[in-house]
Amino acid sequence: MHNRKNEAREERERLKLEAGIMSDRFPKVKSVVIKMRYVKAGATSLMRTLNFYPESPAFFRMTCLGDGCENGGLDLTRVITGMIKKREKSAKGDLRCKNRDAAAVHANITYTVSLKYS
Repeated sequence: MHNRKNEAREERERLKLEAGIMSDRFPKVKSVVIKMRYVKAGATSLMRTLNFYPESPAFFRMTCLGDGCENGGLDLTRVITGMIKKREKSAKGDLRCKNRDAAAVHANITYTVSLKYS
């Protein structure tokens, strides 16, 4: 199991590098703020805020916080790139973990994304 976690961490770092830097991918974006509430089965929740700036990786995928969930996750890439294309400043919504393995507990999120442009 330890090797799988290391492999997953290395894969995540590789994907982050491939995503590029915010200022290169989205030069007109000054900041991206993602406020989210993770919800796991049993009504457990966790609030989290992520801030992205021009020097940040343009990587908007979060790992699932569910117990036993491997290869799952929550990806806001489409939401954020869609907002940028339309020059929207805010959006709200829900995302479910992409892993559907019934043997694991999965987390879902309720999110608010705020963008600032230059």
